[in-house]
Amino acid sequence: MIVFNMEPLIFDIKRFAINDGPGIRITVFLKGCPLSCKWCHNPESILPKAQKMYDKNKCIACSLCVDACDLDACVLTKDGIVTDTEACKVCGKCEEACPTKATEISGKLISEDKLLEAIKKERLLMDKSDGGVTFSGGEPLMHHDFLFSILEKCRAEGIHTCVDTTGFAKKEVIMKIAENTNCFLYDIKIMDSKKHKEYTGVNNEIILSNLQEIAKTDASINIRIPLIKSVNDDIENISQTAEFISTLENKNINVSILPYHSIAEKKYEKLGGKYNEGIMSEPDNKKIAEIINVFKSFNINVAVGG
Repeated sequence: MIVFNMEPLIFDIKRFAINDGPGIRITVFLKGCPLSCKWCHNPESILPKAQKMYDKNKCIACSLCVDACDLDACVLTKDGIVTDTEACKVCGKCEEACPTKATEISGKLISEDKLLEAIKKERLLMDKSDGGVTFSGGEPLMHHDFLFSILEKCRAEGIHTCVDTTGFAKKEVIMKIAENTNCFLYDIKIMDSKKHKEYTGVNNEIILSNLQEIAKTDASINIRIPLIKSVNDDIENISQTAEFISTLENKNINVSILPYHSIAEKKYEKLGGKYNEGIMSEPDNKKIAEIINVFKSFNINVAVGG
């Protein structure tokens, strides 16, 4: 079981983001997620701890990381660097020594003050584009005390705030976060709870219930649906999804269809694993058009991407 509210490690900060809420934004990615979606495109976000990532295509076999490791956890082989994961403490010395960034540590602790400073540096672009800051993951609600505090500070600075979430958290947590959130990017993956657990590792009752609750607030909501062929693109699931959304109290809701892609395969390799794509693939354009028409029949604003 994953414990919520642990140390908030950040694995990426993306500037000039245009798909994570309105305007031009800075997006902060926090490590740790209670879901394990089979199509996850940020596998480095799942575990709430620092991880070593290695790209053998960038490695020039200089052995500097081997020399830097006090624990003899790095070994240079004909296939590149091999790490003894039991010996490795993810201290980051190998990353510091690597001249080509073939080795990187995913997940670093950044203080609230330094993070706020980095966010404020983007004020010019954010203000001109009606943008702001988005907190994503992983699941940012896993770090709800930290998230609430940094959201509060951003709001005090007049910065538009957005939270990208699976919605899998206690009701009191998400409602507290809603107090300082202008916009939610909220995932709905599959309506059938049993099938949802099969593909994500958790049931969806809490997720749907929390969406109903935040729909009672003034926050705008962009519901994002990762669309995977043979997983959730059947019209029965889409119709159930559209019907559920149509019952929400907040009418400032948009739906974004996000067709499946396999661009995360490289990330799995860097983590020392292999991406098991299985039966997953992108629905064809005809199916996507059909799905869009279902949402429109419920008078729901819908678009592909975003």
